[in-house]
Amino acid sequence: MEISGIISAIVIGIVIGVLGRLVVPGRQRIGVLWTILVGIVAALIGSAIAAGLDVADTDGVDWIEWLIQIGLAAVGVAALDRAKAHR
Repeated sequence: MEISGIISAIVIGIVIGVLGRLVVPGRQRIGVLWTILVGIVAALIGSAIAAGLDVADTDGVDWIEWLIQIGLAAVGVAALDRAKAHR
């Protein structure tokens, strides 16, 4: 992976993390850094899933890939929030 790919993964991860956090109802007790990390992981895993389903490269915006990534980020944010609540 090139440096531009890493930088774009971070930027996309930030966006995905924020969108995932917005999807989860209620107040989350996790910080911004955790949200960004969850978003980056969700973006990477979502891209891999989309590639496996052969929907990663389409003409125009890859809506299905974005939906997968946002869904994974929402699950990650909710899971991390739930784990922090039990501490």
